Amino acid sequence: MSREPRRELDVLIRRVDPDVPLPTYAHPGDAGADLRTTEACELKPGERAVLPTGVSVALPEGYAAFVHPRSGLAARLGVALVNAPGTVDAGYRGEIKVIVVNLDPHEPVRFERFDRIAQLVVQQVERVRFQEVAELPDSARAEGGFGSTGGHAAVDGTSGTSVEAADGGTTGGNRYASVVSDREGQ
Repeated sequence: MSREPRRELDVLIRRVDPDVPLPTYAHPGDAGADLRTTEACELKPGERAVLPTGVSVALPEGYAAFVHPRSGLAARLGVALVNAPGTVDAGYRGEIKVIVVNLDPHEPVRFERFDRIAQLVVQQVERVRFQEVAELPDSARAEGGFGSTGGHAAVDGTSGTSVEAADGGTTGGNRYASVVSDREGQ
């Protein structure tokens, strides 16, 4: 059974910096196209900066672009995006900029011109008409939120080590939260 390839969406893009490489997908099937910075920058631990990408886009009506962090920068250097994901609305025509923060407690992070700093995901979005009501219909989840489904030692009230928590144990441990027992999505 062969699948027809999806038609690609045409998005107009303008280089604000004439030398910046256009966003590209690193691998087939990637959701995000890499965005690069046009300015060198060093961030000390805890510092943040707004980095320009050298591009602006004109998205079709009914679409938005979302600026997501790069997992490698997060894992290796502690770099995060302050407002992840950042939203680029269809009507916005200015340069896309990325707010980065260095979360590493000890080491500075250095960005060079044209380093890949984030990824841009373009998605179709719905425009909704809000209808005010006195009561919302019931659901299985109801008002449960912010950890109401459990799956994390700190939420479940277990105080064991991460291995003990994964095995259902509740003794010992250092009282720090662990994600060992939360395997959803892995």
